[in-house]
Amino acid sequence: MVKVTIDSGSGFCFGVVKAIQSAEHELEQTDELYSLGDLVHNNLEMDRLKTLGLHTIGHADLAHLRNRTVLLRAHGEPPSTYELAKKNQIKIIDATCPVVLQLQKRIHRCYQETKDTGTQVVIYGKKGHAEVNGLVGQTEGTAIVIEKLEDIEKLDFQRNIVLFSQTTKPLDGFGEVVEAIRARISPDVTFQYFDTICRQVANRLPNIRDFALQHDWIYFVAGKKSSNGQMLFDQCLQANSRSVFITSAADITEPLPEDIRSVGVCGATSTPKWLMEEVADRVKTLNP
Repeated sequence: MVKVTIDSGSGFCFGVVKAIQSAEHELEQTDELYSLGDLVHNNLEMDRLKTLGLHTIGHADLAHLRNRTVLLRAHGEPPSTYELAKKNQIKIIDATCPVVLQLQKRIHRCYQETKDTGTQVVIYGKKGHAEVNGLVGQTEGTAIVIEKLEDIEKLDFQRNIVLFSQTTKPLDGFGEVVEAIRARISPDVTFQYFDTICRQVANRLPNIRDFALQHDWIYFVAGKKSSNGQMLFDQCLQANSRSVFITSAADITEPLPEDIRSVGVCGATSTPKWLMEEVADRVKTLNP
């Protein structure tokens, strides 16, 4: 008999829970609400919210919207978004994650204090990611984004550097960037760095590795657009080669190999619990 276990540490992080609750609360009072970008990188959860009246729009759509209510998701937005909303008389429901909001304020303050000194504000993060766009916006678009170790070649090591991190980046990657800059920086300038990685997300990396090791087979459930999901799945795969990435229970079409006795179901910070439960039920149905 196959035993199926859902990872208690997987599922929505605090920021995503807050954003979804904000949307649901507003939709209880109105039948129309706009979300600037996907509220969560999971198509099935977005479909559920759509049935409640949530419409997803892009930044280009925002420019043409007037007198509507728009929810800003957990990733946060640059100041230009708030300015445009005010101009177009758009009511904002701000569901920016508190951790991201605090980081935006820190970067903005740092930029204001150092912009006349030639200091380079650097962000370790994924270029083009919604959160990173919001962080770069705090520096009037001047922050330098370091996505991988080789990107430090963009920096001028003869000028001051202040380094921050996107909240969902891995701790070990941030440490590598810090050490690489420290090894290259001129002794005549300063290098400051701030570990601004969310521990609720960072701690999932070692936890999900441990979970994957405890089972014969892993179904990792996430949306294809979730960068956090891809990062966590990579950790599962490293720990357990019999890890499979799926987006829904419908992706499971065959019974498991006969030698499988223990199956773990886990997911990203954007994966709803109800979806992992559906996957667990599907596994039990196909493997009675």
